Amino acid sequence: MAQQLSDKKTLNNSLQKYATINNNDFNDEGLFEKISEEWLVQISPQLKASSIAKYSNILNLYLLPRFAKKHVCEISRNEILLMSRELMCSGGKKSKGLSPKTIKSVISLMKIILEYASREKGILTADIRNIFIKQPQKPMRILSITEQHRLSRYLCNNVTPCNLGILVSLYSGLRIGEVCALKWEDINIKEQYIFVHQTMQRIQIHDDMSRKTKIVIQSPKSDHSIRKIPLPNEILKKLMAFEEQPDAYLLSGKPNIFVEPRSMENNFKSVVKKCNISNVSFHVLRHTFATRCIELGFDPKSLSEILGHSSVNITLNRYVHPSMELKQKT
Repeated sequence: MAQQLSDKKTLNNSLQKYATINNNDFNDEGLFEKISEEWLVQISPQLKASSIAKYSNILNLYLLPRFAKKHVCEISRNEILLMSRELMCSGGKKSKGLSPKTIKSVISLMKIILEYASREKGILTADIRNIFIKQPQKPMRILSITEQHRLSRYLCNNVTPCNLGILVSLYSGLRIGEVCALKWEDINIKEQYIFVHQTMQRIQIHDDMSRKTKIVIQSPKSDHSIRKIPLPNEILKKLMAFEEQPDAYLLSGKPNIFVEPRSMENNFKSVVKKCNISNVSFHVLRHTFATRCIELGFDPKSLSEILGHSSVNITLNRYVHPSMELKQKT
């Protein structure tokens, strides 16, 4: 009982403090939609376009429909828990439930906004720390050695700019956005390395009524992703035979025409179908590269830096999958 009275007194003091700061305009300025809008405006100059789009989508799809007209001090931890359970069971366009990763992003953004309200406005908000969403580890598909040889053989026998991009990704671990943004000036033939410093992404936009998405080319998501990747000799020979002007994109061979990730994924699916390889996405190339490197005795720290990870643990836990061949050999 004493604790309840103390909590109530703290809440009342917080509300009085906030009302005084905002000239008693509590009913308007304390709404979640106002607080979240103010936070996004304040933080936007520090964010990349892709991050702004991500936060805007989470707000518009999941948080604002539910909390827009509620005061942030009225949003309880139980409401956040209820929301997460509903999103897990029936969220998404088809009401089949959202992935744990998406729900984790929703809760994380809610936590950031509530902390902003507490820090900048002096509002007492719910403590939603330690809300964990169990994220099952899905078995990751990698190419078998036989499949990898079959794919490599097809790409080498049918060299096009896009197929060359697939080959480079298979033997360097490039992400799809990174290979789409790659230009010939980023490939140092003499010193045999690729300089990765940009990525391409299609993002949603909300300030242009005529379009729903746009392509952005920007620096990678972290400083660790800006890196130099050594090139194998055989891949280098293929690149030398197709070298274009420095400002041309690798995947198009032209400076003013690029191949976006969605088109590259479709091209990849067409290629693997011809190779009789099923159940793979472009990202499988990255996992396959990492796994082959470990199988060959590659130093994990060097591999982590080549993949652009912030730690060796990410490399070993997420991207390295012992193949059946390695298990049998062991």
